[in-house]
Amino acid sequence: MTVIVGEVIAVKGVNVTLKVFEESNKDVLFYDGEKYKGISIREFVTIQRGFKSIVCVVEGEYLDETRYEQDGNENVVYIRKVEVKPIGYFDSAVFYEGIKHLPRIKDPVYLASEDQIQTIFGKESTDKGFVIGDLLKENLPVSLPWKRLFNSHIGVFGNTGSGKSNTLTNLYTTLFKQKRASIQGKSEFIILDFNGEYTNDQLVGVGYKKVYKLSTKNNEGDKFPISAKEFWDAETLRVLFKAAPNTQTPFLNRVVRGRNRYPDSLANYIKSTFEKNFKAQAQKRESVDLLLTVAKVINNQELENKLSRLSWWARDSCFILGGSWFNGGDTAAYTDHFEELVNNITLNNVTFFEELILRINLQLVNDLLSGYVQFDHIQPLLKRIDSLASSLANVIDVTNQAQINKLVNVISLRNCDHEVKKVIPLLIAKHFYLTHKSEVTNPPNKTAHLIIDEAHNILSQQSLSEEEGWKDYRLELFEEIIKEGRKFGFFLTLSSQRPADISPTIMSQVHNFFIHRLVNDRDLALLDNTISTLDSLSKSMIPNLSKGACIVTGTAFDLPLLMQVRMLAREEQPDSEDVDLEALWDDEL
Repeated sequence: MTVIVGEVIAVKGVNVTLKVFEESNKDVLFYDGEKYKGISIREFVTIQRGFKSIVCVVEGEYLDETRYEQDGNENVVYIRKVEVKPIGYFDSAVFYEGIKHLPRIKDPVYLASEDQIQTIFGKESTDKGFVIGDLLKENLPVSLPWKRLFNSHIGVFGNTGSGKSNTLTNLYTTLFKQKRASIQGKSEFIILDFNGEYTNDQLVGVGYKKVYKLSTKNNEGDKFPISAKEFWDAETLRVLFKAAPNTQTPFLNRVVRGRNRYPDSLANYIKSTFEKNFKAQAQKRESVDLLLTVAKVINNQELENKLSRLSWWARDSCFILGGSWFNGGDTAAYTDHFEELVNNITLNNVTFFEELILRINLQLVNDLLSGYVQFDHIQPLLKRIDSLASSLANVIDVTNQAQINKLVNVISLRNCDHEVKKVIPLLIAKHFYLTHKSEVTNPPNKTAHLIIDEAHNILSQQSLSEEEGWKDYRLELFEEIIKEGRKFGFFLTLSSQRPADISPTIMSQVHNFFIHRLVNDRDLALLDNTISTLDSLSKSMIPNLSKGACIVTGTAFDLPLLMQVRMLAREEQPDSEDVDLEALWDDEL
């Protein structure tokens, strides 16, 4: 039996009041060689009820003052009273979470031992368990239920400097240290790293890790490989160039269908489009600008010069070169000026992005002549392709070779511009999700884990610079992953300093949370509405948590726990440490 410290004096529903003895006021007590923590807020006590021990958490305390007269003198007695709430019970040394038994008045109250506290929070022994930190108040190591934790969507949230990056890194560093041999070949981990924090020796050894340092500044950075079949897909092109669903996406569908039908006939496609355009009865003024782009891409200077000399005759809707009129009634003009140049066109080493620009411009010329589209509807797409193509060519490698993934694949976006940081994560998420979904069996025989650091960058609803249609598509893709991915063994881990900016649909599907210090009212309100397992006492502590301290709660945990995450060794920490101004500004060095 442990140390008795009081008795039950009131029971109102699930609210229990205790009268405690004076010796329980001590911070630490030792009894029979064991260490016990004295009664204070968030500490645990047990109430003996027959052969069962009801476990309660302390939620408040106060002094009850009693006055009485004796021998003509007024005396005052102060009685310390403590308010507790049952959270579970021990039966044959096994802890069961939930309120099944309630105490009665006069039931004795005991301090909970360290072994009992560890049993409450960790089912596995801490020497062999999954330990990344210690209980904050008790300073006891706690083993996390890794089997249930990594079989779920995880959220790590906290303000800048609160320790969330260390927590995220510690979670997966510990996982790979303990389980790498077991998960090799059965799972893959993809990290979207916006700030380049995981490109060195973090998480796992270099033999098990592939780092893609993408850069839009030049062509010297790494490139993320996707297959040619995946690149020539209307949905992929829609993602890359933010195509509007009602007008631009059907246009891209026609581009892809034409390419899939005639993949090796690009030169003939160019020749036939030139001829069709200049022999049309009613031509389109915009078509020459489109054909001029084609001439520039294939680097045909003579054809480019000839096209630049054309003028437009509005009355007959045709082009003029010198004294020649190009329309359906005068095919000689095309023969005299363009036929020989066009027939001699040769294509050498056309890249995938150059082929895309060629096919899009050629398709638009044909669609304009056929009356399928209005130029003003497609022009914004052309401008986006022109502005993004060179940047995307620096970060994407369209290849026919099979991609070999490592256990951990880190995609660093630190040196990418704002537009690419919006588009590439969407492409990568879609790539891994659809690939995994197509290969996995039922039930899943392997898992994939997408880890998004600074997740508010791509999961935010607050962006004002995006078209609504494309923003909806971006969010819908991640919402589908987080809602449907679990049944395919595809899991998300989100880390963010602004959880309120993330889509509420995505937040509502996160199963387990590591919550560091948050002070913004919107963030706190979101957590209040999203996390059903977070008790009021834990919520009140979130704005005042110290660095590295976090509240851990969710479906994998019977009870919310307050934990101090251990600091990793310097070489294992993410590259997100604060600047040491004392060393930087030291003028004595």
